[in-house]
Amino acid sequence: MAMPESATPFATLTPDSLLTALESVGLRPDGRLLALNSYENRVYQVFMESGAPLVVKFYRAGRWSDAAIGEEHAFVRELVEREIPVVAPLSLDGRTLQRHGDLRFAVFPRQGGRAPEFDRLETLAWMGRFLGRLHAVGALGAFAARETLDVHTFGEAPRDFLQAGGFLPPELAGVYFGVVEQALDGVRRCQARAGETRRLRLHGDCHAGNVLWTDAGPHFVDFDDARMGPAVQDLWMLLSGGRDEQVRQLAEVLAGYEDFCEFDPRELHLVEALRTLRLIHYAGWLARRWDDPAFPAAFPWFNTQRYWQDRILELREQIALMDEPPLWAG
Repeated sequence: MAMPESATPFATLTPDSLLTALESVGLRPDGRLLALNSYENRVYQVFMESGAPLVVKFYRAGRWSDAAIGEEHAFVRELVEREIPVVAPLSLDGRTLQRHGDLRFAVFPRQGGRAPEFDRLETLAWMGRFLGRLHAVGALGAFAARETLDVHTFGEAPRDFLQAGGFLPPELAGVYFGVVEQALDGVRRCQARAGETRRLRLHGDCHAGNVLWTDAGPHFVDFDDARMGPAVQDLWMLLSGGRDEQVRQLAEVLAGYEDFCEFDPRELHLVEALRTLRLIHYAGWLARRWDDPAFPAAFPWFNTQRYWQDRILELREQIALMDEPPLWAG
């Protein structure tokens, strides 16, 4: 069962409570902390009295239920068991999800690495192989407690939240929500062209910030957005540039991917639809988190008139793109 949301979800998370939480599970931090870049949760590198530093993630209340977090951890363990390079939470006293008061957290080994160079074709082929292996495991089971990426969760729900909250200036609200409706109609047309496609367990948020690269290749460090969805959700964010460039990049990704997992080319009809849903969802996500004091400080441009004007133009561009042929149909 999900915990209730709070306007100050991390109000009890102080340096002292963080250190006490770690000590409660038998760890011995030396008092040095380094906050890492994260808004949805709170993540810290913690130095220990002995041994390597650890990374601790405190989960936002109301984001996922205990069961959903358990499914994430179990999926990551499945990947580790098959020697797929991901960073799994440590099991402490026989469990990976820990509690201290109203705080829920998990502890991870620190994993170094550099940002991936997605502009290099050999990097994309390697990522394709990596994701093919990941999806081959993802297809072996299903999430029950985690969301599915669909029109409702990423389109209708954020739209409804924005409407109910009165976030938009009155002079732009009608235009924005009208464009959102057109965009969602475009998403449904893309889905109709794709037909019935397979849903599997995904990483869900496959962008460069969630991938670390070493000489041994890529690995994922965060499965917080793992959910059920089409395989192409984990592929399209690897692409950039103009259409011709994206076609070349996609060919490299799929060449690597299909060494380990079959790809249904009908899913390419969903690329711009998924991009559209991500844009709608992102605006709703910022609105849902606006009472968290960290968000106005980090995203001062949100909810300005210029912000909504830009989103209207962006969605209009997506409406046109969704009616174009898919990137590759070979």
